[in-house]
Amino acid sequence: MSQPAAADDAAPATMRAVVVTRPGGLDALEIKDVPVPPRKPGWVRIKVKAFGVNESEVTTRKGESDPEVTYPRIPGIEGVGVVDQADEDSGLHPGQQVATMMGGMGRSYDGAYAQYVTVPAGQVIPFETSLPWDVVGALPEMFQTAYGSLTRGLDLKAGQRLLIRGGTSTVGLSAAAMAKEMGATVISTTRHAERVGELRAMGVDHPVVDDGRLAEKVRDLVPRGVDAALELVGCTVLPDTFRCVRVHGTVCFTGALAGGWSIPDFSPFLIPGGVRLTSYAGQAADLPADVFARQLRALAEGRLMAPVAKVYHGLEQVRDAQAGVESGAMAGKHVVVLND
Repeated sequence: MSQPAAADDAAPATMRAVVVTRPGGLDALEIKDVPVPPRKPGWVRIKVKAFGVNESEVTTRKGESDPEVTYPRIPGIEGVGVVDQADEDSGLHPGQQVATMMGGMGRSYDGAYAQYVTVPAGQVIPFETSLPWDVVGALPEMFQTAYGSLTRGLDLKAGQRLLIRGGTSTVGLSAAAMAKEMGATVISTTRHAERVGELRAMGVDHPVVDDGRLAEKVRDLVPRGVDAALELVGCTVLPDTFRCVRVHGTVCFTGALAGGWSIPDFSPFLIPGGVRLTSYAGQAADLPADVFARQLRALAEGRLMAPVAKVYHGLEQVRDAQAGVESGAMAGKHVVVLND
């Protein structure tokens, strides 16, 4: 059996964490002293430095998440920090910078709204960067979902035309920046005319105001239809998104910002002839370490932008961060940085 590689300074017996003991409003997010999680073989214990705050954690707090969620639960589907303890043969060492996300984190087991978190080694991404934790903390889930949708979902190529429906979401903004770096022409949507500038700032070629009838506007820009469409709004607009795509083009269903996850009485003939439909959910493994390293370099060199809405300091501000996510008033990621 592999032996653990211990951290230079042993972890304390207890830690501070945000715990949801029962579904509810923002007051259901309680800061408690809890035991530091023990590390199982094949798992890694991480000292958390920062984490992004996501819609899924809001639904977990409200009790509207997957049935796998039980309470009490420490939320948090992503986090960045340094290795505290890992198996000697894991290739990870104490003090190493790492990111983690998804895989049941914050749902079927406790997540990153804490000073320490333990996760399976397979969903840990090592990296090296001098970027500050508030920037790196915004990236894991956002970049994994955007990159996985563009590559695994859409197989996007340089020179292609991409439509992003739901463009001012964190994934939409990240996907636009990545697609531009990949050499694509990007059409991206917002429901609010005053947010067109946010899309232009991320390099979007053609920002479009989405009034629910998008196909005509897209076809004015690209008469034959786009090569690929990333659907983030949901099934309520999916038929209209299909009409934006050329024959042999692909629609990737990744999100449902409007809440429509299914189509009642679905018929395959809803999909126009020759248009392809796929989906993407994804895991940490869909963001390889070398790809994440390349994205971090691009950020450091100014070739890629990370949409950060606001940075919060300390677990005491988690309620404010979730309130910011719920309001939707600021485009980009809400990030909490932990103070040592």
